[in-house]
Amino acid sequence: MNTKELIKTVNTLLAGDKGLLAMDESTATCNRRFEEAGIPQTIEYHRAYRELIVTTPGLGKCISGAILYDETIYQATKDGVLFVDILKQAGIIPGIKVDEGTTNLAGFHGEKITVGLDGLQQRLAKYYALGARFAKWRAVISISTVHPSMGCIEANMHALARYAAVCQEAGIVPVVEPEVLMDGPHNLKKCFDVTERVQHVLFDELFALNVNLQALILKPNMVLPGLSSSRQADIDTVAEATVTCLLQTVPAAVPGIAFLSGGQSPEMAAAHLNAMHVKYKDKLPWALTFSFARAIQQPALELWKGKDENIEAAQKMLYKRACLDNAARRGEYRAEMEKEF
Repeated sequence: MNTKELIKTVNTLLAGDKGLLAMDESTATCNRRFEEAGIPQTIEYHRAYRELIVTTPGLGKCISGAILYDETIYQATKDGVLFVDILKQAGIIPGIKVDEGTTNLAGFHGEKITVGLDGLQQRLAKYYALGARFAKWRAVISISTVHPSMGCIEANMHALARYAAVCQEAGIVPVVEPEVLMDGPHNLKKCFDVTERVQHVLFDELFALNVNLQALILKPNMVLPGLSSSRQADIDTVAEATVTCLLQTVPAAVPGIAFLSGGQSPEMAAAHLNAMHVKYKDKLPWALTFSFARAIQQPALELWKGKDENIEAAQKMLYKRACLDNAARRGEYRAEMEKEF
């Protein structure tokens, strides 16, 4: 393990006011979003969409790292330039999603376990040779009247820790993503309690497997009421609950936290991140940034609609959203800025 190189990569990913772009949608997820936007669900349209993203002018001013999917890391522009090379030329570190999705967790009805540890060492060596310097693994924890079980939490956090250890041995920074889903009618306190439990178990597992906390990035959910909860929370309440939860669970050795958007609107994801910086920026032991997917990409996808004549407008929208998230990381985002770009 080259610890210095890993930490250098982490520091580059967290530098300034930049964040991560999660463009690692699986084929099924990409096809679902294309169908909703009226775009043909083919490999060529997948490629064209990813080309639109990586060739967005100025993207490297806002984004420090881009998480790719297995299909995407091999793809190139219509002129034959690999997406990985386009990203590196823009000063963006290529990353890769390495989990292989979820399956039913045996013995725990209604709960999931993330798979993909088999052959991971070999896949990471291949991705490293292709230029990837960080990776992502997502664990999914759902909330209901009976979920999550401790068995589900422990199984998923153990898998996350095993993934992180293998990544570091391969010279790749692990982005560790324990996502407590927003789906459901649960209130903010329930999300807080579950997120707190998940994070405690995660760091116990990371410690037990000798994972270097200085050479990883945590990608958690924000603490939010469920999407169908009758009691939604204001922006400052979400910021306070999220930071309080993380302060109680995340060791100071962790260099940075990159939030997932988790189904929030682009505006709310930016507003919540902004509030955390306004209220707590000088009181936190780790950097707070973003690792958004839909919250950056969805408005651009809806503008593009699979048509060449819409590429410029879609790229401008993508750049706008990334810039607004940069402003949120500085604590300078304002709702009025949505109309200023």
